[in-house]
Amino acid sequence: MRILVTGGAGFIGSHLVDRLLGEGHEVAVVDDLSGGDPANLAAAGHDPRFVLHEGDIRDPGLAALTARLRPEVVCHLAAQISVRKSVADPIHDARLNVEGTVAVLEAARGCGARKVVFASSVAVYGRPEALPVPGDAPADPRSPYAASKLGAETYLATYRALHGIDHTTLVLSNVYGPRQSPDGEAGVVAIFTDALLSGSPTVLYGDGTQTRDYVYVEDVVDGFARACGEAGGGRRFNLGTGVQTTDRRLHTLVAEAAGAPDTPALAPARPGDLPAMAVDPAPAAHGLGWSPRTDLPTGLKATVEWAAARAVS
Repeated sequence: MRILVTGGAGFIGSHLVDRLLGEGHEVAVVDDLSGGDPANLAAAGHDPRFVLHEGDIRDPGLAALTARLRPEVVCHLAAQISVRKSVADPIHDARLNVEGTVAVLEAARGCGARKVVFASSVAVYGRPEALPVPGDAPADPRSPYAASKLGAETYLATYRALHGIDHTTLVLSNVYGPRQSPDGEAGVVAIFTDALLSGSPTVLYGDGTQTRDYVYVEDVVDGFARACGEAGGGRRFNLGTGVQTTDRRLHTLVAEAAGAPDTPALAPARPGDLPAMAVDPAPAAHGLGWSPRTDLPTGLKATVEWAAARAVS
């Protein structure tokens, strides 16, 4: 297949590019490189079936570019991903996540793409009543970021009904792994790893009992690769493990993998942080044949080894 990946120079997107090329597909990436890194695509750059186009998904030329590329499937990962930035500047967030998604859908419609696979977020669930969050849980966005992701999901359904463009939405829990940046709020594994390898202090916010559902990046891209086929049309699937890991336990596991002291400092809890989150991956097993394969200690070991190798290169 010919597949277009928006945001393909980013953490998850670049792993997806490698996976798709490994399966024999032709892959094009559109990325403005504001958050992505061309170095993430170093291996892909040697493949004649790969091409990188630097640009914003909202650029007027996206439709013409997509018409030339003629992708059968568009994997849409380009986004503004910071909750705090969305609160500070909701207009910018909506322009990237809603207007940008509409631009991608219009480009997909214009080139006759069969399907759009969309990266959504557990943020759309807000403060769920039950954990792990079931696949049919109602949305309850509590931030502009969550609202923009849900708005994008609504446009996907609209284009399916109006224009016949299929879609699969993948709700991602806390994704971690090699290539994740320690800068920003979304990568606590990367933040802990970077600090512990360099001997810098680490901080836990609150009492360390806050939980998250950590899923390894290679498992996540397996879900995207499966969704590029015929399965899962018009549906939303959770990609997570269903397992809650406390901040304190996560720090211990990263410290063990890094061979570093497990002595984080404590700081006051941050306003608005969820006390707990995990998602139920069972519907993805039935609808996509997907399930998480990498346990947390194994994934953290691979992540720390990658970060350590990068630090000395």
